Amino acid sequence: MTSPQSSISPSPPADLPRTAGDLRAAGYRPRSVKSEIRENLLAALRAGENPWPGIVGFSRTVLPQLERALLAGHDVILLGERGQGKTRLLRTLAGLLDEWTPVIEDSELAEHPLAPITPVSRRRAEELGDELPVAWLHRSARYTEKLATPDTSVGDLIGDVDPVRVAEGRSLGDPETIHYGLVPRAHRGIVAVNELPDLAERIQVALLNVMEERDIQIRGYTLRLPLDVLLVTTANPEDYTNRGRIITPLKDRFGAEVRTHYPLDVAAEVNVVRQEARLVAEVGDPLVSVLARFVRNLRDSTVVDQRSGVSARFAVAAAETVAAAALRRSALTGERPAVARPIDLDAVPDVVRGKIEFEPGEEGRENEHLVHLLRRAVAETARELFAGLDLRPLADAVADGHLVATGERVTGAELLAALPELPVLHEVAQRAGVSADEPAPRLASAVELALESLYLARRVAKDVDGSTAVYGP
Repeated sequence: MTSPQSSISPSPPADLPRTAGDLRAAGYRPRSVKSEIRENLLAALRAGENPWPGIVGFSRTVLPQLERALLAGHDVILLGERGQGKTRLLRTLAGLLDEWTPVIEDSELAEHPLAPITPVSRRRAEELGDELPVAWLHRSARYTEKLATPDTSVGDLIGDVDPVRVAEGRSLGDPETIHYGLVPRAHRGIVAVNELPDLAERIQVALLNVMEERDIQIRGYTLRLPLDVLLVTTANPEDYTNRGRIITPLKDRFGAEVRTHYPLDVAAEVNVVRQEARLVAEVGDPLVSVLARFVRNLRDSTVVDQRSGVSARFAVAAAETVAAAALRRSALTGERPAVARPIDLDAVPDVVRGKIEFEPGEEGRENEHLVHLLRRAVAETARELFAGLDLRPLADAVADGHLVATGERVTGAELLAALPELPVLHEVAQRAGVSADEPAPRLASAVELALESLYLARRVAKDVDGSTAVYGP
């Protein structure tokens, strides 16, 4: 992916200058990409605007550090475990660029019409003068992203000799024989390299040369280019600090090292899920809170390999799985709308187990650990949601023989019909954010959560038979 936005750039406004002379007359002057980002970031901060749309949970920790780094004009490394939003954060940087920027039309490296850097563009600028044609580049095209892999070559990142151009009669020492790689082509833009430690050391050396010396060395030929790029990268702290796979001189060239983190509280985790999950059915806030606590329990668990981390994508995938289970039940029963209930949480461990790495010695017990931590999350959520609410009337009703069944073929209306009219049920629904006049599936979701909390507190029993569970005395 090379753009945080659509791959189809919008058309530039028709009133923008179209030649170098018009550009100069309009007052456009070359400025570095780091100066451009600094000025736009300062303007956003002064206007009280949010420069980081879609970024949740970093406002008091990561973002101030990153803003200081950008204001200082530093290249940046983001350090953090998987699924902490590092790539999402990098992609928002494109929003700090000018919406439109002038480039020499048909130039290979998006050079400024008043500051060409390649021999070809310099020659064109001298020949055409003020008539040098100008094109306009949208900011989405000035963000370039590369996932570092061990097989990445110098040619991919920096460039290589183009044999076709050599065959046309040019000598190997001619700068015009070079086919530029990703970094030079990002001139006057942002280069984001994900998982930097995965680059081979010789590739890191080539990157170092671009950052420090501003030259390109290809097959023994050195071409000096005043490249103007902001280099931002990501790395896992385990790779970065323990295995030392980023070469020391390259680490030294980055002006800022910013540590990311997982959401610091349940509310932030819920916000991430709500923002990122594509839900095919309704999943109420109580169940999303259960999933948020589930993920936090996993991050605190001693049986989970914390070096690999528990990605925020885990909670997102879990929420989507719960929604899918609710949609399937709706299709089987014909009940509308499709609303998730606690029974749908049972689908989570089996589906997302592969996204978690456990400590050695836990083989065969993974599902047991996941089920235990999920139940604990349900109990914690219910305890907070129903704090101070006396659920004894509900427990007594079940003990008196009002058996309540739930499962993939049980509708919300059937679940509610198994219970007598109890005032506490209205209070349960109200605590879950559901009013008494709402459809039965939403009311049933709240009531089932109360029943499950009573079961986990050992105040009622639950008999599971396949995909059906029955709450009883």
